[in-house]
Amino acid sequence: MILLAVLFLCFISSYSASVKGHTTGLSLNNDRLYKLTYSTEVLLDRGKGKLQDSVGYRISSNVDVALLWRNPDGDDDQLIQITMKDVNVENVNQQRGEKSIFKGKSPLKIMGKENLEALQRPVLLHLIHGKVKEFYSYQNEPVAIENIKRGLASLFQTQLSSGTTNEVDISGNCKVTYQAHQGKVIKIKALDSCKIARSGFTTPNQVLGVSSKATSVTTYKIEDSFVIAVLAEETHAFGLNFLQTITGKIVSKQKLELKTTEAGPRLMSGKQAATIIKAVDSKYTAIPIVGQVFQSHCKGCPSILEHWQSTRKYLQPDSLSKAEAVRNFLAFVQHLRTAKKEEILQILKMESKEVLPQLVDAVTSAQTSDSLEAILDFLDFKSDSSIILQERFLYACGFASHPDEELLRALISKFKGSIGSSDIRETVMIIIGTLVRKLCQNEGCKLKAVVEAKKLILGGLEKAEKKEDTRMYLLALKNALLPEGIPSLLKYAEAGEGPISHLATTTLQRYDLPFITDEVKKTLNRIYHQNRKVHEKTVRTTAAAIILNNNPSYMEVKNILLSIGELPQEMNKYMLAIVQDILRFEMPASKIVRRVLKEMIAHNYDRFSRSGSSSAYTGYIERSPHSASTYSLDILYSGSGILRRSNLNIFQYIGKAGLHGSQVVIEAQGLEALIAATPDEGEENLDSYAGMSAILFDVQLRPVTFFNGYSDLMSKMLSASGDPISVVKGLILLIDHSQELQLQSGLKANIEVQGGLAIDISGAMEFSLWYRESKTRVKNRVTVVITTDITVDSSFVKAGLETSTETEAGLEFISTVQFSQYPFLVCMQMDKDEAPFRQFEKKYERLSTGRGYVSQKRKESVLAGCEFPLHQENSEMCKVVFAPQPDSTSSGWF
Repeated sequence: MILLAVLFLCFISSYSASVKGHTTGLSLNNDRLYKLTYSTEVLLDRGKGKLQDSVGYRISSNVDVALLWRNPDGDDDQLIQITMKDVNVENVNQQRGEKSIFKGKSPLKIMGKENLEALQRPVLLHLIHGKVKEFYSYQNEPVAIENIKRGLASLFQTQLSSGTTNEVDISGNCKVTYQAHQGKVIKIKALDSCKIARSGFTTPNQVLGVSSKATSVTTYKIEDSFVIAVLAEETHAFGLNFLQTITGKIVSKQKLELKTTEAGPRLMSGKQAATIIKAVDSKYTAIPIVGQVFQSHCKGCPSILEHWQSTRKYLQPDSLSKAEAVRNFLAFVQHLRTAKKEEILQILKMESKEVLPQLVDAVTSAQTSDSLEAILDFLDFKSDSSIILQERFLYACGFASHPDEELLRALISKFKGSIGSSDIRETVMIIIGTLVRKLCQNEGCKLKAVVEAKKLILGGLEKAEKKEDTRMYLLALKNALLPEGIPSLLKYAEAGEGPISHLATTTLQRYDLPFITDEVKKTLNRIYHQNRKVHEKTVRTTAAAIILNNNPSYMEVKNILLSIGELPQEMNKYMLAIVQDILRFEMPASKIVRRVLKEMIAHNYDRFSRSGSSSAYTGYIERSPHSASTYSLDILYSGSGILRRSNLNIFQYIGKAGLHGSQVVIEAQGLEALIAATPDEGEENLDSYAGMSAILFDVQLRPVTFFNGYSDLMSKMLSASGDPISVVKGLILLIDHSQELQLQSGLKANIEVQGGLAIDISGAMEFSLWYRESKTRVKNRVTVVITTDITVDSSFVKAGLETSTETEAGLEFISTVQFSQYPFLVCMQMDKDEAPFRQFEKKYERLSTGRGYVSQKRKESVLAGCEFPLHQENSEMCKVVFAPQPDSTSSGWF
């Protein structure tokens, strides 16, 4: 028993290591004045950690600490006074030399009289068991200055034994872990656990999102229950997920050292701390130790109207393909976020029709209450005279990076009201579906507006009587991806007419694996094998693709393979190409397909030698250890050689997260009569039709019709100019990350990452009876700009790091078919244009008085154009080649 007791005591003493036997916090000696030196510094860089590449500053001072009162009923209840003296501000990077913005400037000139006096006024800290009970300062001091004093005072909050607890300090209410050793305590603060009110938002999609990591470690050296040295280091690093060259880092350090002690003020007697505080100075008041928000006021800054006047020349229609257009668009969106409704409305009302669409893009992308109210007041949905502006507004809503319930509620209200254009009414409902999915992804599925929108979509689909209404609600469901909508989709997929059935199956195709249950696959198998009714080839092939892409069973794969040879000729070739693409690209279903192919009945020459021109191919645009960009093209022809469906997809993957970057589908039907050909089974009574549908960044857009009906086809053929029809055109805010950080030193940091693009996706279908030739063309023109802006502000000095990455790219797909004979001739090509790739970097340090230092770098290269393989006979990956250009660097005063 004695041995067990001894072992127990040894275990306890080793587990809860303490310093000098003291088990709570710091303890000051009576009647002593502790004289210390203190410094806090901050550095900004792109994550490389080289001092010479960083910008930042250091604030240093002497610090006097004295014990004013100790509770006579307990030694761990103390009131201490902390005073900063001899304040100085300087560069961290001493190599700045003559370019230093602080050279020849006294602290008074740098900070201003009010700030300096406030910083040197003492604060009181009430500690109980080493933890902050109250923080006392003077009223109406500048918030930024109070935060610096909060940062210093928070260093005196510690405990001298190991353990994990929650503490409230300048960073908020945070989880902290203490590791106590002989003469040393290490405090690790979990910054991601800190509860503090700060503004910010981010793009929820992981591919387009920003990853960040924050750490905080404070090391205390303890002697006689008081600190002889404190060293704190806090880091915040971030990176753009899909482009790892876009990174940034903030490093904040604090250092406190004891220099000497001397005779200090005598201990004040009393039972309550409040009495002592009143005796010291009745002007002291308790304020939160948690850092408070402050805004730096811009002196002489341009108004929003002046910003627009300098921006509008870059947003002319002819300039949208240039990077400077997107760069100015992003900058103007930031300015709009601080503008009032009346200011925005004034600009909208005075602008010309040529620039108005781009202005509508910017105002909608600002995503503030003022900008939303302004644009809703400006647009008249009852009129069909401003369809382009209404459509640009709606698509900007669909691409919104962080939509809120207010926006969804506004669109529901518009849909229930009077809308002059049927196309706009359809687009409103489609975008409502997009907002429902985005809000649900952000844990907003139970919001009243979301619940109402769900009922609107599902109820509308259930009650729809017109084909147009059914299509509208199916397109909305294609964006919303509501699990409760799957039964309705299955009903329309199996029992609906051709176009409706096809739309329902393509909607099911967008659902994730967990939703494609055995019950869903039973229906899809019936559709593919035509167990209940005859279906169009487009519907059947889509059903087969869903089965093969969602964990197919052995028998499902076997039945699909056995069907090859019994299908119409071009469908035979198409399904064979799909299976071969699965095997070549090592898709998830490839293992089960290989198992089935071991059976001779499924894998034989008769089945795998089917001729035809339909094809399917998947390849890599770019591939790295952490990410991949893929493209896929599948083309299905009718038996007469006329295009039935062309489907071009681009996906971006980061780990297991994916983004459907784009999809352009061109469909045609009922054109066999033009060349006196026989339609395929199940397609004898189809109306003549051709159109295009697109998905852009996971948002299904409203489909575009080239022609509908025989008479419309003939008129289009006679008057055709060959010009492509635009599916989507505009400026899009794609990446939007804003983060405000309270550094434990008291300084304020901001991280802004924005990515915008000017996009123009167009398509055309040409048909020549004379040459017996059809041609489809899809053209993508994209200009991308990604900017970052990191700042650390103390209100009297600011350091910042700005970067910009930009490129202008084009991707074109052309398919030509000559059907004068069989087998008909097919030529397919997909080309990526040569693209410039530019990177800019700007670092600066600036005083509130205006004086500053700036350093700028520029790097350019060219991404060589290339042709992508579109069939299995030519499967070499298209390689991106960089041709570097000379770098340029400059630095100096401003």
